[in-house]
Amino acid sequence: MQSPALTAPTDVRQLLVSLQLADSAFPSGFYTMSHGLEGFSQARWVTRPDVEGLLADLLRHSVGPGDATALARAHDAATAGDWPSVQEIDRRLFASKLNTEMRKASVRSGHQVCDLALEVLGGEGLAEYVRLVKARSTPGCQAVASAVAFAAAGVSVERAVTSDLFAFSASFVGAALRLRLTDHRHAQVVLNAVSSVIEDTAASAVVREIDDMGGCVPVADIMSARHERAEARLFAS
Repeated sequence: MQSPALTAPTDVRQLLVSLQLADSAFPSGFYTMSHGLEGFSQARWVTRPDVEGLLADLLRHSVGPGDATALARAHDAATAGDWPSVQEIDRRLFASKLNTEMRKASVRSGHQVCDLALEVLGGEGLAEYVRLVKARSTPGCQAVASAVAFAAAGVSVERAVTSDLFAFSASFVGAALRLRLTDHRHAQVVLNAVSSVIEDTAASAVVREIDDMGGCVPVADIMSARHERAEARLFAS
């Protein structure tokens, strides 16, 4: 007997779109980012046992209150066709990123998501957001671009936020692999270990008001600032 959760075509479609957008093979530009991990590695402040804890801290105190919250509220606005609110959330998220490289990385990835999602998914909502981005009326941050893509595909806000948090986590452990801070087996252990953190972080982001958006990760910000001036860099952030 089939599970009721997978019998409705719309539910299956939402699941498939969520998996596609969160897949590490989706060329969103996440593969160019270490999300601050390379800065920590260069400073020798992180080793293999620290990868899980650092990822959990970034989810709880940076990505969750920041990008995930922006995604949730932008998803609501895009679903309602409220483009002025989408732009306001986009600008707030951009302004909340203290380091130049984090702002640039978010926008670069967001623009890639815009172009590819419009080609893959289509829809008037995505087309309107892409128009605003190209007109430079809105920055086009990755979280907001993803929110518009998820909303255009009819993916629920809960699933959208959870999927994007998982995509961030998969990208983070992928960076750890390339920095030789972990191996493929340990990376999967880390992803499973932070699943409860992703669940809690997503639940909080979905109900958080936009006025409460913003993380507090001063050490990560310092590592990012140092990374901007590093003589050699493997990642864009």
